[in-house]
Amino acid sequence: MTIAAHPTPATAAEISSPHPRLDWFRSTSFGLFIHFDQASQLGVDLSWPMVGLTSDDGSGVHAQQAVDYLRDADRFDPQEWDPRAIASAAKAAGMQYAVFTTKHHSGWAAWPSEATPLNISTSPYGARGGDLVREYVDVFRDAGLRIGFYYSVSDWSDPDYPAWRAEFAPYAFEEYPRTTPMKWSAYREGMKAELTELLTNYGRIDLLWFDGGWERTEEEWDSADLEAHIRSHQPDIVLNDRLPGVGDYVTPEQSLPAEILGDAWEACITMNNTWGWDPDDHDYKTPAHLIRTLVDCVANGGSLLLNVGPSSTGALPPEEETTLHEIAGWMRTHRDSVIGARPGLEPWQFYGPTTTNGDDLYLHLIAWPDETTTVRGIRPRSVLGVELLTTGEELPFRAIVDPAHARDDDPVGNLLITIPPTRPAGPLPVVRVRFRPNGSPPPRF
Repeated sequence: MTIAAHPTPATAAEISSPHPRLDWFRSTSFGLFIHFDQASQLGVDLSWPMVGLTSDDGSGVHAQQAVDYLRDADRFDPQEWDPRAIASAAKAAGMQYAVFTTKHHSGWAAWPSEATPLNISTSPYGARGGDLVREYVDVFRDAGLRIGFYYSVSDWSDPDYPAWRAEFAPYAFEEYPRTTPMKWSAYREGMKAELTELLTNYGRIDLLWFDGGWERTEEEWDSADLEAHIRSHQPDIVLNDRLPGVGDYVTPEQSLPAEILGDAWEACITMNNTWGWDPDDHDYKTPAHLIRTLVDCVANGGSLLLNVGPSSTGALPPEEETTLHEIAGWMRTHRDSVIGARPGLEPWQFYGPTTTNGDDLYLHLIAWPDETTTVRGIRPRSVLGVELLTTGEELPFRAIVDPAHARDDDPVGNLLITIPPTRPAGPLPVVRVRFRPNGSPPPRF
């Protein structure tokens, strides 16, 4: 199959040359982000209320009085935390990897750390041997998902960082106060000790999702030293781009990228407006919206990391549980159109996102066509069949080739597909175009 050459990508961030460790990440399409720590019992978003923000939108305009974020840390006891159920729901929804918040900007560690006193061991849950990180790793690994850790390099509770104080308000992002060189050295050593625990106590870790790096420069973090330390324990771990100067892939947040990205990228997106559980945030995106977002990610060469925020009890909010269930229902029929798929056609070739998987081309019908739809610039005589994947119905089709090339063996042309008059029920209908094996290759990004 022939398509037009894709223009040279304009990257939003410069990522180091491709490495084999990224192979598994490039082949994934869908992952689960889990924002959960002791403050979930307060019903506030993770960390940001500590510095007087409801959540981070990058502007600081949502200023409010800071929350006493750690006041109930020693009472943390999530009786309904069930990572096995969450892993099962993620697996059914087609997710292939997960990322769990081991330590957010507040500095509270979700594992019984010996490197920091602010950790789960001081709570009733931790006193009974509870370790959120261990529990997450064991059940998600058993479910066949790759394991990722979120880790914030900024720590607003550590006096060596320095810790957040009321006189720092309003929060200044890149201009967050600095400490003395001696304290900064001690802080970095403590951070390396925490990372050592995470990277040596839980088996193979596939991905480390940094955050908080904007508060310091690459030189202040000594990012190269941190990366060397990490790879001394997990040589093949994949790193995101949020530690300055380091990164295997790009992480646009709360939206798809506004420009074409080069190699590997992942959009991290919430189901509502907050990362952690907020009982007042009922502004949930529909499952159809999230499925379209997933398709857009894959059709443009990326993946989607979709967030959940367990509640004060540790259970998933009903809206999030229902959303995962509805995505799983769509996946039962349409999984091959996104999971393990790659970008398909150029935008001019079809009015909607397209993907390829093996010898199949998938047309995602964001809008239901009127009578027919056309795929342009392919080799239509190589088409074996066209199916409305949503219902299993075979669709009539015909090749349209310029008469000047009609006698060629396999000419470039257009494919005209007849569409049923009634849109099938469900979030997003998909048409599968099956091509002759070992004939013309499927389209490539």
